Amino acid sequence: MWRLLSKHISKVQLAGFALANLVGLAIVILAVQFYLDVRPVFNDEESFISKDYLVITRSVTTAGAMLGDSNSFSDADIAALEQQSWCRSVGRFENSDFGISATLGLGSGGRSMRSQFFFESIPDEFIDVDGAAWDFDPAHPVVPVIVSRDYLSLYNLGFATTRGMPQISEGQAGMIPIQFTFDGAGRHETMQGRIVGFSTRLNTVIVPLTFMRWANERYGSGQPSAPVRLIVEVSKPGDMAIEQYMDEHHYDVAGDKMAASKANYFLVVIIGIVITVGIIISALAFFVLMLSIYLLLQKNARKLHDLLLLGFSPAEVSRPYEVLVVAVNVVVLVLAIVLMLVARSFYMDMVHAFGVSGSSVLAAVAAGFVLMAIITVGNIIAIRRRVAALW
Repeated sequence: MWRLLSKHISKVQLAGFALANLVGLAIVILAVQFYLDVRPVFNDEESFISKDYLVITRSVTTAGAMLGDSNSFSDADIAALEQQSWCRSVGRFENSDFGISATLGLGSGGRSMRSQFFFESIPDEFIDVDGAAWDFDPAHPVVPVIVSRDYLSLYNLGFATTRGMPQISEGQAGMIPIQFTFDGAGRHETMQGRIVGFSTRLNTVIVPLTFMRWANERYGSGQPSAPVRLIVEVSKPGDMAIEQYMDEHHYDVAGDKMAASKANYFLVVIIGIVITVGIIISALAFFVLMLSIYLLLQKNARKLHDLLLLGFSPAEVSRPYEVLVVAVNVVVLVLAIVLMLVARSFYMDMVHAFGVSGSSVLAAVAAGFVLMAIITVGNIIAIRRRVAALW
């Protein structure tokens, strides 16, 4: 039966289908594998594109400044933020309500640096320093402090080099003696401080929330004030609705976090487009094969009809074409996986440079199997329907 039915098979058409399907399938599984390989780079907390935390303030206008408009956030503002689909949680910055000065000991010879200081606090879940000794006990008053890494760089590269002061590494910072002097509510007291870490997320000086509330009660007015800064955890980095919301409410986002979020968002969009193109190519290849099979069945319509009259079942008559389709699709799947592995070897050096080992290829291979299974089942159903129609 195969010798009889294979005479009109066009090898050119079959090769065209196989090539188109190979290109489409290879694009799909390579896009899936690439996304899985580079995803840890973007999800790492220390990555330039990470789970986003946006620090926002109200925009200060000339007219508002002259009229003395408040730049704080009300409870209604915060509630509106929390209701946005892209917002996971909102943290309030609490500020010190008293005078602070700090004295840092910088090496031998009694060298020191004294400066006016400020403190801010946020809920612990927004802090990006792991393992910090982050507690305060009024009975043993030592104030733990987290400082922005930008401040350390500013001191080392700007102040220290021009004033002949010693440079400080992050490891040395925890051993630097610090004294804080607090003034307010008729009190003038001094406490020891300790730098417990450096933050890349927060461009400020952070102390524990327990200390801030205790100190504001002791040295300040003790009255809570509306926050002038908020930290927002974003669940959809790069969502254009975030920027639109900020513009509509005249909120400013600190740093270039919006640009980093857009980069992550565009990565996902581009990979989605590539996968879509691959699926479209595979779908077109499917229709090319079906057209070829329909033409072949039309050429063999008389032979197929005679075979059915001789007592062969439609399933038996369809089987040679089904075996041909399955064989071609298996070869295409194997070649697509090989192409994916070869292409992956070219970009893995770049991925390793980010300290990421890459993901397993099983998910991409499984995606290839699923897509090829759908195409093969569709081919077989179409062939059987066409043969049954001849009967």
